[in-house]
Amino acid sequence: MIDIHHHLLWGIDDGASTVETSLAMARMAVADGITHVVCSPHSNAQYDYEPEAVSAQIAELQRLLDSERIALKLGRGCDFHMSYENIEQAQSDPARYSINGLGYLLVELPDYGVPTGLTEVFYQMQIAGLTPILTHPERNRTLQTDQSRLLDWLRGGMLIQVTAGSVTGRMGKRAQKMAHELLANRWVHFLATDAHNTTSRPPQMRDAFEAVAKKYGPDYAHLLCISNPLAAFMGKPMPPQLEPLNLYVEYKEKSWWQRMRERLS
Repeated sequence: MIDIHHHLLWGIDDGASTVETSLAMARMAVADGITHVVCSPHSNAQYDYEPEAVSAQIAELQRLLDSERIALKLGRGCDFHMSYENIEQAQSDPARYSINGLGYLLVELPDYGVPTGLTEVFYQMQIAGLTPILTHPERNRTLQTDQSRLLDWLRGGMLIQVTAGSVTGRMGKRAQKMAHELLANRWVHFLATDAHNTTSRPPQMRDAFEAVAKKYGPDYAHLLCISNPLAAFMGKPMPPQLEPLNLYVEYKEKSWWQRMRERLS
């Protein structure tokens, strides 16, 4: 399995605090069946993101993993927050924040609320050569109450990543409920751990992979945990996807009474 969202690097954000924790997380990931990890530290008001420094630390960690024969291949990504400065930089330099500099970009929303104008932002990102991947929308309280906001973004080519822990209930009942609603509609393109440590936010995907395979089919589980994340890791086009459900709802003409009520209100 390939994990495209993982806070494995030590001392750089709210993920691993020490190199020993990074190595312990790597061992846990390998034991769970993960073969590739995208190291994706935050870029937000609290944490600066310097691609050269991130790449240097990845290279150092990869040497340590190889020396200890921990069979994990590392890549570079970013947990990208939608600030004005970040958006401007990403559009002018698509390689800066995207996975391995090859175009797929992890985009994180706040836990509450949805910034205005996102449809246009996602469109401009795609013009710049980026493919936005919306991370863990099932954990956003606003989207939990109104999933219709996802429709325009999905129709426009945005991809969705759900946290493995949401599928299994680790992230709470509301997140679990929405995760399965998204999965049932085949609106999800990736599962990822969003791992931060070895305890409360561990690097484990196997249970979620098996849950998806059992409930929604092994082909879908393979796409979410292997084929699609491999395409993102390699910067390749996405493989053929299962047909999404309830994404293109047929437009229904409003009745005379509905139109009249709208005018009166």
